[in-house]
Amino acid sequence: MSPISIWELGILAKKGRVAIDRPYRDWVRDARARFPVEEAPLTHEIALVSGEVELPHPDPADRFLAATAIVHGLTLLTVDRRLTRAKAVSTRSR
Repeated sequence: MSPISIWELGILAKKGRVAIDRPYRDWVRDARARFPVEEAPLTHEIALVSGEVELPHPDPADRFLAATAIVHGLTLLTVDRRLTRAKAVSTRSR
């Protein structure tokens, strides 16, 4: 999991677009304990690929998520239609 996902979730929670039932830091800690996943570190290569990846929109967070998947050879799990339409990255939704 990219740290950008955690960052983006926090932004959405602050905007009220995602409901979090406890303090955000506690929610993340509890979620990570319940669903252990490996963290994908942000690297120089991911930063470089994020500037090169072809996406149908300019969202910087999505660029980092796509680049993380590309660099690590992963499938990006997302319900974001803008990303599922991108040909540059392998995606899977629900």
